[in-house]
Amino acid sequence: MAATRYYGTGRRKKSVARVYLMPGTGKITINKRDIDEYLGLETLKLVVRQPLVATDNVDKFDVLVNVRGGGFTGQAGAIRHGISRALLQADPEYRPILKQAGYLTRDPRMKERKKYGLKAARRAPQFSKR
Repeated sequence: MAATRYYGTGRRKKSVARVYLMPGTGKITINKRDIDEYLGLETLKLVVRQPLVATDNVDKFDVLVNVRGGGFTGQAGAIRHGISRALLQADPEYRPILKQAGYLTRDPRMKERKKYGLKAARRAPQFSKR
């Protein structure tokens, strides 16, 4: 098993994606399932493929992903981040393209914590005069 594999870790919200890129035909496998089977929404599939499309590598690499935590949107963002990092390992020349598109930046937005006296992070109890 001497085939070249490029690795990248992607994160978004609570999701962590471990991404492996291998030279191939463009098959994307997420948690041992095909991308069409795993992600229902077409927009999420588009998000996952963005770094490959930007660098013209759609049918040059097979993508193997292990992702856990969070929801589908967070997982798709984490996979995109991981693919971008793995592409950098494959060829550092892609850095300006990926950086310009914003795929290398870890999205810092997280869920805000619940505060005491409130029902959620900012949601106050319903007000009543009587």
